[in-house]
Amino acid sequence: MHQSILTILQQVAEGQKTPEQALQNLKLASYQQLSSGLCLDTNRRLRTGQGEVVFAPNKSLVQLQEATAELSGHGHPVLVTRLTLKQGQSLARDFPQGTFWPQSGLFCLGKDLQLEPPWPDQAKVLVVTAGASDLPVALEAVGSGMFFDLDIGLIPDVGVAGLHRLTPHLSALQQARLLIVVAGMEGALPSVLAGMLGKPIIAVPTSVGYGVSMHGLAALAGMLSSCATGIAVVNIDNGFGAAAMADKLVSG
Repeated sequence: MHQSILTILQQVAEGQKTPEQALQNLKLASYQQLSSGLCLDTNRRLRTGQGEVVFAPNKSLVQLQEATAELSGHGHPVLVTRLTLKQGQSLARDFPQGTFWPQSGLFCLGKDLQLEPPWPDQAKVLVVTAGASDLPVALEAVGSGMFFDLDIGLIPDVGVAGLHRLTPHLSALQQARLLIVVAGMEGALPSVLAGMLGKPIIAVPTSVGYGVSMHGLAALAGMLSSCATGIAVVNIDNGFGAAAMADKLVSG
């Protein structure tokens, strides 16, 4: 792959390509094939505006360690998502300059995500949770948003079982540009906020709930079926995906 980049640069030097043409080629040129079976997309930020993030489930400790080392070695900050406690503790030992947050399942190297409470409750993007049980998914969204350099905050535990809890936060919610609303059970909070406020909402159903909630399918169906306008819905428990979309909408 280094030879491919060298060839492109040589073509520019010889006048066979313009710098603009070379940039387009380089966006697709660079990747790193690792011995553990991973193929890292090291130029994803150049191509899409967001660098590669490592998804931990079903990856071995060796794969996670190698991916983190290689991305960091290319000068990229590293975010690893959906880590188990064992995986996260292993990365924290291997890379003591990074930080593992067990509740969110995130590990970050090269940036300080400030995921410990108290969380800011006023920001351009606000993550709102229906219940405290939704916090792991919400904190994945907050941490991912911080990784993408979003101005992002968190308002937890203000769901429909006690809507009066929203009252102290209405001013901050009205000033935000976009809301990420995280809810399990019946998933009603995004509809409530979309009906109260004129803000675009990214709704995140969670797998929190009793039997007929079907591990988040009831919340997902409720959010997709909302009669309130301005709601887009991501996959169940996908806090990272919500933050990535918020970054493209707010910063793009």
